[in-house]
Parts: sequence; C-alpha cells; structure tokens
Amino acid sequence: MKYHFLVTALLLLPASSMVAADNSAQVPTAEEIVTRMGAHDLQRQASIEGYAGMRRYVLENHHFDKRSEMIVRVRADQDGTKHFEVVSEEGWKAANTHVLRKMVESEAETSRPDIRSKTKLNPENYAFQITGTELVSTRPTYVLEVIPKRKDKYLFRGRIWIDVQDYALVRAEGSPAKSPSFWTKSTHFVQIYYKSGPLWFPRSTQSVTEARIFGTTDVGIEYFDYTPVTHSSVDLAMSAKVTNKP
Repeated sequence: MKYHFLVTALLLLPASSMVAADNSAQVPTAEEIVTRMGAHDLQRQASIEGYAGMRRYVLENHHFDKRSEMIVRVRADQDGTKHFEVVSEEGWKAANTHVLRKMVESEAETSRPDIRSKTKLNPENYAFQITGTELVSTRPTYVLEVIPKRKDKYLFRGRIWIDVQDYALVRAEGSPAKSPSFWTKSTHFVQIYYKSGPLWFPRSTQSVTEARIFGTTDVGIEYFDYTPVTHSSVDLAMSAKVTNKP
C-alpha cells in the first residue's frame, strides 16, 4: 500500500510583522505577486528562529472500512528543515506504518533546504497565471493558477490564494504533477492557512486518493498549538541552561 501526500510540496509561509499592505488600486501581475510573496517569506524567516506545533493525522479507507490516527509533534529550524516525533498512534496499524509514517518521513526529507528549493512556489518550478480575486474568510486574496514546469510527484497543478495585504499563502488546492505510483489513480488536496498575530500558520489539509485496489482513502491533517520560536525565546532558553548548570 503506497500513498504519497502533497503536503511536502507546500511551504509554511507566515508573514512577518514587517509586511506592508499593497495600497495600489491596480491588481499586480502574477509575477509581481509571486515575487512579493517570496520577499515577505524571507522577512518572516529572518524574524523568527523557526516554529513548533502539533498535528493530528486521520486516515479513513472506505473500501475496507478502516481508520487510523496519529499525533505528531513538529519542530522547524529557521532554514525550514522539519523534525518530527510521533507522540501516539491508534487504529489500522498497516496504514500507520505504511502511509502516515511514510508521509512524515517524506516531508522531513524534502524539507531540507537542498531539496526544498526544487518544490518551492517560485518561477523556477512553476508558471503562474492570475485568474482573479476572491474573499477567503473575509480577507481579499489574489487567485493564481499554478502550472508545474516538470512532471514531479512533489509538484502540483492547481490554484493558490495569496492574501492581498500580507502576500501570504491562504489556501492551496490541486493534484500531483505526476502520479507517485501505478496503483494511485488520482489524488486531490486542499490546504488552508490562518493568521495568528502577524504570522500565518496551517490550519488543515484534506486529501482524497483513488487507488486501484484500495479504493477511496481520505487523509485529514489538523494543525494546532503552532507557535514561532523567536530570537528572544532562544536567548531565554540559553540563559536558563547557563543558570541551571551545577
């Protein structure tokens, strides 16, 4: 049983407090939007030392009427490298071992800077076309069609919603640019982000995979307790270690 999940192709793109609103009445081009999104992401990375949070993965297979669940702790370095720790798991053991844990391992591997550059939402990996504007949770966004420049299982074809003020990723949906396996007929995902203070964090991911033998499998991820690791918090932690030395 082999499923690959597209979370590894998406980036956590919280906006920093330095992000300014776009006061221009004219809608920018797709190239301008993507350039500003990348620049604001760099500002965000410079303002924090990383982030930490929790995830709840839930897998449901309709063909076998089976379910599995896993709680995972995640920590990301400033360069985006992610570290995962499985806290608990229950339900369908085969799915936990061969699907959910493989998803976590794949995301950890592709989060490394040398690999992540090949999956970023940038002109090197995608062509972008603006299709309009929409409200997402009362916030105006630019809607862009994303077209992968090569067939890669970690790239996707679909649409992204970019916040007009913060130039942060608000929503993404689509399907893999390349099927990860002969046994996978199709996969579709939707990922949602939310703003907390000046930063943006993932809220949920839903994917539906149609497989040749296993039928329809739904995977949902709930993200919670996400917090930034700031320069001040790192300094406090280092100070505490020095103070507590015998």
